[in-house]
Amino acid sequence: MIIAIANQKGGVGKTTTAINLAAALASKSRKTLLVDLDPQANSSMSFLDIHGLPSSIYDALTDEGTHLPDVIKPAEKIANLFLAPSTIALAKIEAKLIGELDSHYRLKDELQRVQDEYDYIIIDTPPTLGIITVNALVAATHVLIPIQASYFALEGTDDLLETIDKIKVRANPQLQILGALITMYDKRTLLAKDIYEQIQRVFGVKVFETVITKSVRLEESPAYRESIFTFAPRSTGAYEYYRLSEEVLSRV
Repeated sequence: MIIAIANQKGGVGKTTTAINLAAALASKSRKTLLVDLDPQANSSMSFLDIHGLPSSIYDALTDEGTHLPDVIKPAEKIANLFLAPSTIALAKIEAKLIGELDSHYRLKDELQRVQDEYDYIIIDTPPTLGIITVNALVAATHVLIPIQASYFALEGTDDLLETIDKIKVRANPQLQILGALITMYDKRTLLAKDIYEQIQRVFGVKVFETVITKSVRLEESPAYRESIFTFAPRSTGAYEYYRLSEEVLSRV
């Protein structure tokens, strides 16, 4: 299963979800690969020292002499978890691949080299609908959409759903929406409840029962280069992401 975590809005919890879902699946003895397609490289920095890496996902996607097996590294603190790390060089990929006939298929071609070795592949995407996110959606079997419980929560969702539909027509007919995940939820506010109902009207049964509530611990953990399960294993964030992993396993 290849799960792309996508939403072109920034600050909705994509990277937090990628980090902690991958860690949760690995903790269940599922061999998991986390592919970091965000030039900010926050997923990579949560599990690796990325300074001095000889190559990254950018090289695997642009250099004919470098392939995905060459860049994958084991996570430093979690068994069964491996990373295809990113660096800031990935910000140049749009200019590098523009005009290339196979530009949307680079990641899919590279993942075919390794996908049989892993039970799950999680792809963290940047907050854009550019060539990087399209590569992720073309390569994925499923897409998970994190949506922040805020006033502008559904803004831009139509564009994402339209992009998914276009990709399903030709490039990846097997692509399915795994679900919408509500993040940064504050159950004390009436606004959050209204937003929850709006999201349910759009996504229906695709909304995960698990809701990720606002949590200082979740915000802090990447700064310490840890998932929530090693940083604050007894926190509500750890419980919620563990529950999400159970729900993901039940859906796929």
